[in-house]
Amino acid sequence: MTVPRLLPVAPLPASVAHARDGRDLELRSRLATDGLADLDDALSARPRRRRPARVVAGVVLLMVVTGLVLAPRATGVLLVGAVVLIYAASTVHRLLLVRRAVADDPTIQVSDAEARAVPDADLPVYTVLVPAYGEPAVVARLVDGLTALEYPADKLEILLLLEADDAPTIAAARRVCPGTGIRIVVVPPSSPRTKPKACNFGLTEATGELVTIYDAEDRPEPLQLRRAVVAFHRAAAAGREDLACLQARLSYHNAEQNLLTRWFTLEYDLWFRWLLPGLMAGRTPIPLGGTSNHIRRDVLVGLGGWDAWNVTEDADLGIRLARHGWTTAMLGSTTLEEANSDAINWVKQRSRWYKGYLQSVLVALRAPGELRRAVGLRGIAGLLLFVWATPVLALLNPVFWAMALLWFLAEPAAVAALFPPPTFYVGSAVWMVGTFAAVYCGLAIARVGGRPWLAPAALVVPAYWVLMSAAAAKAVLQLALRPSYWEKTTHGLDTTSAAPAEPELVR
Repeated sequence: MTVPRLLPVAPLPASVAHARDGRDLELRSRLATDGLADLDDALSARPRRRRPARVVAGVVLLMVVTGLVLAPRATGVLLVGAVVLIYAASTVHRLLLVRRAVADDPTIQVSDAEARAVPDADLPVYTVLVPAYGEPAVVARLVDGLTALEYPADKLEILLLLEADDAPTIAAARRVCPGTGIRIVVVPPSSPRTKPKACNFGLTEATGELVTIYDAEDRPEPLQLRRAVVAFHRAAAAGREDLACLQARLSYHNAEQNLLTRWFTLEYDLWFRWLLPGLMAGRTPIPLGGTSNHIRRDVLVGLGGWDAWNVTEDADLGIRLARHGWTTAMLGSTTLEEANSDAINWVKQRSRWYKGYLQSVLVALRAPGELRRAVGLRGIAGLLLFVWATPVLALLNPVFWAMALLWFLAEPAAVAALFPPPTFYVGSAVWMVGTFAAVYCGLAIARVGGRPWLAPAALVVPAYWVLMSAAAAKAVLQLALRPSYWEKTTHGLDTTSAAPAEPELVR
């Protein structure tokens, strides 16, 4: 098997190589902020002098406005018809992903015995990056979770990445980290203030053969690192030199807290048990989760690290891995996180995710010809129907809800004119099938995930879409005004004190 190509990189200047050895603070900070952008500006979301995306958006908007002025009915019919087709394609695509994952789940399962059977001497050095900002209340719980990892201390490098101006978190970490093997790394101040920039700074100090990220509120399964090592060894033995990343499952420990956390847990369980495995089975670009992705450090460094300017660096990295020929697999191990229990806080977090999804797709489409050659038309279709359509359709939902409400209340002729028979019947079918599928998949994943008490929340999951639409609207506004702004998510709002065991998977 041919080893996939890395991003072409000129020989590193001696000063930069010196920075990668961790001895030059200024150069390390520069690499953390602009390493990818300096390597290939076309693959980074860093602001550019030339902004073709804005030009294209302006031209499209001008064409739409002109059409609505000169031929309002025809333009409206075309727009509604196009959106209905996108709804239909996205719905069918997701159903196919679920079917593919259920029929032939590609998740790599490693038993406890297999994970523990690898002698400590044969384990590689593993680097765990833990970026945190404004998290003094959860540091102690974080340390408990990290020290529970079953991995030899002399092979485990845990770097707690804290911003230089975050005095409360630094003070809290200095109280609880001594004697744990966790090393505090202070990230120097620079713009943008993002998680990927902090991770890139940590990467300049990392020595591990494998690298993973955990968030401050994460509770990783203790054998996860060992399972990842075994999975990589299996892939190498099978000749799969192209496997560069393993994504562990993510779920929530406070699912029972309120209705919002129940919805959030159903969504995450569906995402990591069926949708992402479905994408992996189809070998299309994978929007990685924000944590618990286990990556070969040589590949990560060769790709330029994370994009410090992208607010969903995980989705961006998954796309860049695919376009350079590397593959990602799902690992059968779960990291428990804290589900947002507050609606306003949830919208802040989700709007950042949606903004980053749009950023990632816009960056990927800067050179559509190169993208097609790298991932094929099927890969581009998957990228658009899964990553791009997720925030865009959430944004458009209220428009169609409003038209449906107007029709039921007054049956205005203007609404009827927008839905000729083909559009009306296809739209009605998509609405009925899509809503039923969302409820049914929620019920099914509650059972399969061993959490049947989530089923009542699945029955009213369409109400959850209202919050998604609010987040999408905010995401688009921020993408235009503050594209690299990282809106902080508040943690520590959960009311549970101990992590429950992961539910047994029903087969």
